[in-house]
Amino acid sequence: MLPRLHRPLAALVPVLLLGLTACGDDDGTSPNAIDGLAGFDAVEISGEPGSKPTVTWKDQLEADDPEVEVLTEGDGEEVAAGDSVLANLWIGNGFSQEETYTTYGEGGAQELVLDEEQLAPIFLEALEGQTRGSRVAVVASAEEAFGEAGNPSLGIGNQDTVLMVVDLAPAPLAAPQGAKQQRAAWMPRLTAAKGAITGFDFTGTPEPTAKLQQGFLIKGDGPVVEKGQAITVDYLGQVYGGAKPFDESYSKEPTSFPIGTGGVIKGWDRALAGVPVGSRVVLAVPPDLGYGTEGNKQAGIKGTDTLYFVVDVLGAA
Repeated sequence: MLPRLHRPLAALVPVLLLGLTACGDDDGTSPNAIDGLAGFDAVEISGEPGSKPTVTWKDQLEADDPEVEVLTEGDGEEVAAGDSVLANLWIGNGFSQEETYTTYGEGGAQELVLDEEQLAPIFLEALEGQTRGSRVAVVASAEEAFGEAGNPSLGIGNQDTVLMVVDLAPAPLAAPQGAKQQRAAWMPRLTAAKGAITGFDFTGTPEPTAKLQQGFLIKGDGPVVEKGQAITVDYLGQVYGGAKPFDESYSKEPTSFPIGTGGVIKGWDRALAGVPVGSRVVLAVPPDLGYGTEGNKQAGIKGTDTLYFVVDVLGAA
């Protein structure tokens, strides 16, 4: 993938791995003596999946054995070992009754692979078999969640307890879904083979302007993408007048990244926020909103090139 087009979604991995987050001279030792309510009796969790949960502490949280509760059951397919899923995560310290980690807001949902190399057993067991679109909560001791040292980097000592809330995003669409739109005069035509987009045909396409342009070929009927969300897309990029794409995902797999947070080129951040899920959009991105005056030599992009993209927005979380 091209630098600055998107970045890997791996923020959850070091957070949920067992015993790999303690670092430095802090061994995670905590003198905390918890004298409160057991498990979910100590807390009230409200809100809809996809938005940051509202957590109201009734008392300090005791956790002898791990507990799992499905707060909202999604209507998607079940996730199984080895599956990849976009997820938002909230973690709280049951002793201090404070939020210690969240992916809601800047950064957006992250990609999780349900395997023992990425997830501690307690989290793997809690998520396997859940349906996409679900909100799942887990209560556990710090040792059960993170190992003997707890997780000092999250402010969780080895005698603390942990509350985790996970929202599993719905499965992305397989293809754009919505109302077809008339192609704007500034847009090049798409080329395709065997049902997959293969490039742009710039024959008769007017010279690009210095402005960012966005237009729909299909206007989706799903929710509108919001800044800070992670979106799942198929895409293809080609310089104006170029003979072939410099990057594309149609021959591979859709990709996911946060939008509006600087994780992609400026043209994408500006043009894709506000687009309904299910849309197919065409973008013309001037150099200053793409790779700047230096361009991208690896991809054959000069500092004066205008970049054209077709983007299928298949999901948002």
